[in-house]
Amino acid sequence: MSNAITMVEAVNLALGRAMSQDEKVVLLGEDIGTNGGVFRATVDLKAKFGNKRVLDTPLAETMIAGLAVGMAAQGLKAVAEIQFMGFIFPTMEHIVGHAARLRNRTRGRLSCPLVLRAPYGGGIHAPEHHSESTEALFAHIPGLRVVIPSSPARAYGLLLAAIDCPDPVLFLEPKRIYRASKQPVEDNGVPLPLDTCFTLREGDDITLISWGAMISETLQAADRLADEGVSCEVIDVATLNPLDLDTMLASVTKTGRCVIVHEAPKSGAVGAEIAASLSERGLLELRAPIARVAGYDTVMPYYRLENHYMPNSADVIDAVRQTLEFA
Repeated sequence: MSNAITMVEAVNLALGRAMSQDEKVVLLGEDIGTNGGVFRATVDLKAKFGNKRVLDTPLAETMIAGLAVGMAAQGLKAVAEIQFMGFIFPTMEHIVGHAARLRNRTRGRLSCPLVLRAPYGGGIHAPEHHSESTEALFAHIPGLRVVIPSSPARAYGLLLAAIDCPDPVLFLEPKRIYRASKQPVEDNGVPLPLDTCFTLREGDDITLISWGAMISETLQAADRLADEGVSCEVIDVATLNPLDLDTMLASVTKTGRCVIVHEAPKSGAVGAEIAASLSERGLLELRAPIARVAGYDTVMPYYRLENHYMPNSADVIDAVRQTLEFA
């Protein structure tokens, strides 16, 4: 029987399932044990698995990442939490300089099976350094997977796959939809595939590509456009590095038009890489320029201006209409 749960509950469920199946899975992070984490993603896990497998750490992101790399290199499966993505930058020396390179550096002798979890994105009226969407910084790094779920079911299956992956995974959880909706999720231990897009809606007129929390606005736009007779195909990228360009290209080849939606700043974002790759490989299939709906090239504002920064379904609809009108 599948219970309807939120995304944060699905994360907790996946962590508990992975820990029960493999004693090498160890959690670490700030306040994740006794308090269950700032968003309660790890609630009750310390009581179930003990303080040797659920480790409360000091407020030291550099230490958390370095410890996770060392644990992973020696056979454990470390799942480390960074409380907010805005605090992730001290981890980059270890994640970029060591975790992502370990397999290459040792010519395959060692791997680094760690997961670095972090809530990311805006929309919850948070203070500074709590609303960043800097996934493009990490998606640029060879050897590091970047995975972003967009629903409870995908959070459960993708997190299980990330923990089972022999290489490091940055698992970014869109906190705006942590508790936005519920979905039936069966705790069956079945992972979802990494490195694969998910086609959420079939369509013929235009392809909408997005990931994370913005999938909600993208699907809302597709529903409204359907009332106007516009058939949208909606693709959830899910794994931002490596990109499943084959699925996206096949969709754009079918529809001839594409709009990419994300909340990160527009310049240098993952959306730009997708647009460039689709143009490079499918230029002759395109009937209009690829459009991008994105955040502004500014620092995420405080909560009074947050809604003006975040793309919404009306922005997506406008971009679709303009793309369809292109001769």
